[in-house]
Formats: sequence, structure tokens, C-alpha cells
Amino acid sequence: MNDPYQPVPIKFPILIVDDNRLQRSVLEANLKTAGYDVVAAENGKEALEIFRKGHYPILMTDWIMPEMSGLELCRAIREEESGRYTYIIILTSLDSKNDIIAGLEAGADEYLVKPAHQAELTARLKTARRILELENARNKYIEEIKSLSLIDPPTGIFNRCYMDEHILQEVKRAYRYERSLALILVGINRFSETVAEFGHYSGDVLLKRTAECLTESIRKDVDWIARYGEDAFMVVLPETDTAGAMIVAKRLRLRITTMTVKMYDKELRMTAGFGVAGFTASQQKPGFTTEIFLDKVDRYLCQAREDGGETIKGVQIG
Repeated sequence: MNDPYQPVPIKFPILIVDDNRLQRSVLEANLKTAGYDVVAAENGKEALEIFRKGHYPILMTDWIMPEMSGLELCRAIREEESGRYTYIIILTSLDSKNDIIAGLEAGADEYLVKPAHQAELTARLKTARRILELENARNKYIEEIKSLSLIDPPTGIFNRCYMDEHILQEVKRAYRYERSLALILVGINRFSETVAEFGHYSGDVLLKRTAECLTESIRKDVDWIARYGEDAFMVVLPETDTAGAMIVAKRLRLRITTMTVKMYDKELRMTAGFGVAGFTASQQKPGFTTEIFLDKVDRYLCQAREDGGETIKGVQIG
């Protein structure tokens, strides 16, 4: 039975580099005997090309080779920004302290004096795997922390920080492919009054229910929503013009008005105002910014709220 507290073994091919065909074949056979998949290269230049096309967390390279030495290969790999760590083992017949230091300074993690004994080879690879598993766990933890930092706690949807970054990406994508993009800013009516009457918890309930309603009403994996302000949500609609966004806003208005929230002995009927803005990007008309986009949709929500009720105000930009 597997121990759930043990890290899941990482499976991957090992990239080996040696210009000596016999020694390369022996090393490849030993690694395969130990249960590893192996990809072999005969010089550093070829190895670097292979490395750039795949994922090789462990690299074992000879030191002295034509075209590109093992040290040069180490340096080149360390300069690559792949986002994933590569554990590098230098294979060398040079065993002086200065040579070892030179290899480590070039970016190697470990060294083996040739010919490598099978037991020593297996032991060094266990160390490599342990380091890589720790690195994998660390990266996973960092990604989880990063994800949490982009989530709005009361609602579980994206927060303003995520929105600011990704709307910029959506605008750039719209320009790249000359496509439409639209925003709907949804503002909950009487939010402050509800919180004043029922307490802050009631505000969290209203926000969560509204977020759920919006999420259920948009295209999965295409549209997305984020918390915009105290009582407002931004709905981002790629590949959608203003006319299409107005239709979506009307659908959202209907969904929200049919929703009630039970608060102690009362049932609260929810309503919202809507600001809509959209544009169709053209490379012949650059200069449109996210600031302009957000300002427009914010202004139209303000106008909708001034008109009261469940008003929808929208504009096609450009």
C-alpha cells in the first residue's frame, strides 16, 4: 500500500552526453538497468539542442568534448530560463580539487569520476531525485501561494490584482487577432444599507451568492469574473462586442432578480446595476488602453446607478 505522505516519484528521461561511443553506451546500459529512460547525445552542442526541445531534470555530461565542453554546456543550461530546475552531474577523469571546484562553479550540482561504479551511480541519482522532488514540492507550494494571493476570500473568485493584470493581456490579445472584447461591471444595489442593517456577514453572503450567480451565467473557460470593488464585479467577455455584452447583461440582470437571500427571518431580493463597454480592436487604430476601458465601464455603471433600479448602460468604444 502506498504511503500518502511520501512524495510521488518523478518519472523522466535522463539526458547523457559523452563523445566516447563506448563509454556512452556503457553509461546508457547502466542507467537503463537502474530503471531510467535515457536520451543520449555525443557532444554538448547536440545535447543543448535536445535539452531545449524536451524536459530533462537530470543531465549527465562528460567534461572534455569537442564543439562544446561539459562546463560550457553547464553554463548554457544555467542561462536558460525554462522555469524548471535541472540537476547536472559532471562525468570526468579529472579529480583534482581545482577541477571539481571549476565544475561546480560552472553550474554542476555533482560530479562522478569515470568510470562510474554502478552502486555509486545509483546513489548519486537517488540524491538527484530527492533534490528534484523537494524542488517540485517547493514550486507547487509557491504556485499555491501565488494562486491564493489572486483569489478574493469572501467569494472565491479572482481579485482586483488578478483583474488588472489579465485585462491588460486580454486587450493585447484582442489587438493581436483584431477581435472584440467587452466588459460588464455589475454593482449590487443597496449593498451598504444591507450591511448596516444585518452586519458584515450579510455582505459576505450577498457577495458570494452574486459571484456564484455570475459564474453560472457565463461561458466556461472563455469568460471570467473578478471582484472589482466593495460591491461590484467585473465580467470579462473575450470575443464579444458591445451588442453581445448587452445581451449577456440582460441575462445576468434576470438571473440576479430571481435570486433571493435568506437573512435571519427575512428574504432579501437582490438587484444590480450594469455598466457595459466594448470595442473591436484594429491594428490600424492602436492606443486603446486598459485605463480607458475601465474608466468607460465604471462611468456607465455610475450612470446606471444614478438612474436607479436595474438599469443597464453601455457604449461601443471606437
